[in-house]
Amino acid sequence: MTMTPPTTTAVTPLRPTAHFTSQKSWLNDPNGLVYHQGVYHLFFQTNPFGSTWGNISWGHATSTDLVSWTEQPVAIPATDEEMAFSGSAVVDTRNTAGFASDGETALVAIYTSARPPVGEKPGLQAQSLAFSTDDGATWTRYAGNPVLDIGSSEFRDPKVFWHGGDDGNWVMVVVDAIARKVLFYTSKNLIDWTFASDFGPAHATSGVWECPDLFPLRVEETGETRWVLIVSMNPGARAGGSGTQYFVGDFDGTTFVAERLTASDDLEEYDWLDHGRDYYAAVSFDNAPDNRRLMIGWASNWDYANETPTSPWRSAMSLVREMRLVRCADGRHRLGQVPVIGEGHAGMTISEHRIAIEPGSRSTIVLDSDGATDEQVLVHFDRDADSASLTVERGSSGIVDFHPRFAAPNRVPIGAHIASPIDVRIVVDATVIEIFLADGTQTVTEQIFPSVPLGRARTQE
Repeated sequence: MTMTPPTTTAVTPLRPTAHFTSQKSWLNDPNGLVYHQGVYHLFFQTNPFGSTWGNISWGHATSTDLVSWTEQPVAIPATDEEMAFSGSAVVDTRNTAGFASDGETALVAIYTSARPPVGEKPGLQAQSLAFSTDDGATWTRYAGNPVLDIGSSEFRDPKVFWHGGDDGNWVMVVVDAIARKVLFYTSKNLIDWTFASDFGPAHATSGVWECPDLFPLRVEETGETRWVLIVSMNPGARAGGSGTQYFVGDFDGTTFVAERLTASDDLEEYDWLDHGRDYYAAVSFDNAPDNRRLMIGWASNWDYANETPTSPWRSAMSLVREMRLVRCADGRHRLGQVPVIGEGHAGMTISEHRIAIEPGSRSTIVLDSDGATDEQVLVHFDRDADSASLTVERGSSGIVDFHPRFAAPNRVPIGAHIASPIDVRIVVDATVIEIFLADGTQTVTEQIFPSVPLGRARTQE
């Protein structure tokens, strides 16, 4: 194991309260989101030995309300033979893998075994299992690992779910990262897997594809069911660096078919899960109560994730978002995202605004410290003759000089399906801002690193 030296840059004294952070280590992709016995489990990529990427293991946190999280011991540690890259977790209620004894229920984690390079050959990536029979407190690697190995160094991030009733099977959604393909496999027991189909490349393809997810949602206006395929990519996302796109379509248990595929040089033509610079690797709980589809993303960007000015922790998760699927006025299906905030949380500020955008005019929401410092974030709303836009300016938000692109404004075209006046909800939690437009049919997530909380939101014309 390598130890990470302490950071020497200036750091913010602030830490989010409702956006989960590891107490004293690096954090990236959310993994293994699973609900069991009244408890939500959030696993995540972590370096137990430092605050930059390395020694990647599965960290673990739990919550009963999706807002307050308690960090648990590392669940799947890195070893000399492998790091534990991203994946998912399931409750094996049918004991299909045979890991549970009488009276037990096994939680099974499906993760990517990332092996070290051998000489000049890159390390291979394959899919492996670990299981718990004590409600997630301790985990054991399966002795027969890996369970799916295609001899690739870019084969990772399995999302597994059960499809069908008692006669159904497990489905694995996993990426061939460099080929920009999502691969689909099926299994009866989580151990023996059969290739079913693939999807891609499609839409944004300038970077590698990672962290897929696939789930059904009911269209609110019609009651019909569509499937949503989530794919993260890095680099080359719409705001620069990493980002997450989605496709709406149909899935028959083996094959996903997108209802809309567009060939365009304009990244704005595609469907982005979030239009900010700091939302990546989003995945969902497959078994949340009441059939809720709850999603968490990593609130950072690979452009500068290892350099953000925090210590001894680095990086936060987004708020949990409840996903909806709506049919908009232009006929397109779009995701709507509603933040799960419960009764609120100390240190978190939530503001509601209704912004009327007229041609040739500008409205601005200012986020500041109410005079304590001159640090601020500006959220501009503009309209010209053809379109409207939102621009986030964080160049005066605090510490910004740790990366040359961090302070640049992020201009976001507002979707044509969103009419004026626009309902805007802004959540500020120390170092994370989440903006929700029009019932969450467009969202923007950005990090900031101020010296004091920017807890006041005011509108200026």
